Amino acid sequence: KNAVALGLQTNPRIKTTLSPGSRAVAEYLRAADLLEPLAKLGFAVVGFGCATCVGNTGDLDKALIADIKANDISVAAVLSGNRNFEGRIHANVKLNYLASPPVVIAYALAGTMRCNLESEPLGQGNDGAPIFLRDIWPGESDVEATLENFVTPSAFRETGADIFAGGPRWNALPGEASACFPWEDNNSYIGPSPFVEAMAGTGSIVNASPLLVLGDNVTTDHISPVGTIPKEGPAADYLRACGVPDAEFNAFGARRGNAEVMARGTFANVRLKNELASREGGWTRIGNSEVAIYDAAVKYRAEGTPVVVVAGKNYGAGSARDWAAKGTLMLGIRAVLAESFERIHRANLVLMGVLPLQFENGETRAALDLDENSRITIALPEDGLQPRQSVDVIVDHPTKGRHSVKARARLDTALDAQYFAQGGVLPAILKKLV
Repeated sequence: KNAVALGLQTNPRIKTTLSPGSRAVAEYLRAADLLEPLAKLGFAVVGFGCATCVGNTGDLDKALIADIKANDISVAAVLSGNRNFEGRIHANVKLNYLASPPVVIAYALAGTMRCNLESEPLGQGNDGAPIFLRDIWPGESDVEATLENFVTPSAFRETGADIFAGGPRWNALPGEASACFPWEDNNSYIGPSPFVEAMAGTGSIVNASPLLVLGDNVTTDHISPVGTIPKEGPAADYLRACGVPDAEFNAFGARRGNAEVMARGTFANVRLKNELASREGGWTRIGNSEVAIYDAAVKYRAEGTPVVVVAGKNYGAGSARDWAAKGTLMLGIRAVLAESFERIHRANLVLMGVLPLQFENGETRAALDLDENSRITIALPEDGLQPRQSVDVIVDHPTKGRHSVKARARLDTALDAQYFAQGGVLPAILKKLV
């Protein structure tokens, strides 16, 4: 509001979006006379909830995208959310920074991340004089008065009642009373869950192929599909086969009820660095060919070859989404051998029946000297794994010979071991219910 009053404008080459967490936020911003100046600076409401943070706010200018790709430019986004992983806001935006909402607006006014907001002006005012962040930053009393007057229980009650009512379009959806949900054939948005029946294997893993060899700090955003569905790749091919036009692909988050779409997006992040492939993205190598990771997983499954993932430190860092583990299972991955795990993703792997293994004795993935021709055997006891039991990981290579390392099964509790022995938590619960 202060910026508009002084004549500041958002740099026209900056893409701006406002997606409040709820309609109540938009309501108290409107009541405080802030929505109009936000819109004048380009921050008009584009939606609510997870929109900007999962890439649902539209594409960038096509000429800009072409320039970014042609020159390998690292461009940046600033978000007042809580996730800043590579490629999340947009596939071609590599750098993502988190900041408070007014600082996001300040960078949009400055037009560059290279501006020192404490000492450099954001732009020029109506009189041509430089305007600094300190000139528009509200005083503490202004903030307190606005909160007291407009962020009130009534703002939440009034909008909440309408939200929970569903709205006319939701209420107009047809429904029927039935004991089971009437699944539609070829529905590209929602289908029966495969996970109750798709039990993971529990025996020894013999002559497995490495599907991916990854470095440190691979996040669940690298693993789990997020953001808009790209026009190339297995997910796009599947949707076209379902008769979905390109313009209606939507985002992975919108199609998370379709396991086929989500499996095809697993490990398909454009910034993923698989050491078996020569390029970034969802690629791996089979023989002399680089293929999509999903296509490789399908080929290995058809051949009866199990697959594993080998990684560095802090595997699964970041927001621990369930689909990171679900997608791993859907690709037929039997085990993930890493130097260390993020704790929630480790637990989610166990619950899906995928074995997390951690290198022992200071070993790393470099000790395995893996390539696409390597085959990995993990001998598991016939009577089941005990919590944190050590196992042998044996690597065979047609020219490099055989070598082995020790790894610890990251089944950290007796309950972990029980779930893993039954192929995961969902098959275990189904057996109990039956």
